[in-house]
Amino acid sequence: MTAPNPANDWPSTEIMQAVAVEVGACVHPIMRRLIDTTTGEARLVPIPCGATWAGHCPPCAERHRKLRATQCREGWHLDEDPIRPADGDDQDNEHEDQEQDGESGDRRVRSTRRRDDLPDLPRLPVEARSLGQVYEGNQGRCYRPSMFVTITMPSYGRVHDDGTPADPDSYDYRRQVLDALHFGKLFDRLIQNLRRAVGYRVQYFAAVEPQKRLAPHVHMAIRGAIPRALLRRVIVATYANVWWPPFDEPVYTDPARLPVWDVDDEGIGRFLDPTTRTPLPSWADALAAVDADPTVAPAHTLRAGRQCDIKGLVAGGKADRAIGYLTKYLTKSIAEGITDDEPSARQRAHADRLAAEARWLPCSPQCANWLRYGITPKDPHGRMTPGYCDKRAHLSERCGYGGRRVLVSRHWTGKTLTEHSADRREAARVVLEAAGIELPDGCSATELREDGEPRWLYEPVNPGELNGDEYRQALAASVRQRVAWRDQYQRARDGTGPPDPASHSATVA
Repeated sequence: MTAPNPANDWPSTEIMQAVAVEVGACVHPIMRRLIDTTTGEARLVPIPCGATWAGHCPPCAERHRKLRATQCREGWHLDEDPIRPADGDDQDNEHEDQEQDGESGDRRVRSTRRRDDLPDLPRLPVEARSLGQVYEGNQGRCYRPSMFVTITMPSYGRVHDDGTPADPDSYDYRRQVLDALHFGKLFDRLIQNLRRAVGYRVQYFAAVEPQKRLAPHVHMAIRGAIPRALLRRVIVATYANVWWPPFDEPVYTDPARLPVWDVDDEGIGRFLDPTTRTPLPSWADALAAVDADPTVAPAHTLRAGRQCDIKGLVAGGKADRAIGYLTKYLTKSIAEGITDDEPSARQRAHADRLAAEARWLPCSPQCANWLRYGITPKDPHGRMTPGYCDKRAHLSERCGYGGRRVLVSRHWTGKTLTEHSADRREAARVVLEAAGIELPDGCSATELREDGEPRWLYEPVNPGELNGDEYRQALAASVRQRVAWRDQYQRARDGTGPPDPASHSATVA
């Protein structure tokens, strides 16, 4: 791939972005002005945007997907336990990428008695280990199987083959959106119950994806083998309650008559009823009223569907294919479903109904939609307006799901995603140096001059400061750099030695 010659007229931005996608360079790089404080020289430096959604930047999203696949592969079939006795007790339901639901602070205590209509679960002391059982096969060969599990949500109504409701009027859109909003709570409770049932810290790598009906379901790579009957029993018996103030009936539905923001003489802001000017109950007061009334039912209860898929796998072969399947859709949005085909009018209407439902339901204690139900949200401010919460659960492409797409337990590999990324860079460096390719010196922000001051400074560049040619020139630099790196690495792997000087100069340009 030959980059455009800066001496000629620059192609359009669309053409430059198409070239960037073809060579794997970032389509929307973040521009920084790199200043060498020893010489005063300054130049524009494109930095990859790091997007995880292919709709924004396909190359960055694909690199992130491959990194997640590497993380999944490294932790699935470990022979050495990353959990050490010095790690101490671990939270039963805590994972590396856990979303915060905004209810941190004083712990609320409610009855823990299980529902009478669900089976009891075994409860064993949870040991500080994460490896499954080792089995001995023919000729004394030992192997340690793991599992690939898919868990779905319950039915909300009969659907067609394309996932759209057979009868949209009777389809339970509200419940589907509420289940999506609180899916993380159900997942955490499931892992908690599973660990207590088997007696050790089950580790997992999970990807949350949409079904054709756009309800979330989860694929999990689980380290170790768990009896299928016990796993199904845990899935059926797991539920999660949402102890929030009731939000069945909206109080303020007229856009012209919404709660108004007022600041008192002491500088404390609050929302008032637009007619009576009385303050709305605070979030803390609304929760206290729920906790004080033993007859109040949960605002919502989640349960998984009865359909689940459980497979036992060993390293290699089918397990590697399962990793590809597990991470395949991480670059897509929820609303894209599981197909690359152009959605039909019926599918678009289904997604629009879900988005309309998600717009008005509260997604968290800080959600502005609580004003619609006559409650002041947690941490209020005067810019709050019902129906315009800026959290991602309300985005049309999320269909109510606001959590992370990848959920990884803390001891899956014993390393964070940043450390996995550093390992990949180090592996590439070793290959290049073994082939005699000298890497250019980096411009680290931590590098100091002799007087102790930083040598390199990175200043943000407002996109409005760049004209079209400057932006396209930066894109071209990103493309040249990517092509040069790819050429260097390919030569190193093929054993053909260092690239020619012209190619090397393109890397450091």
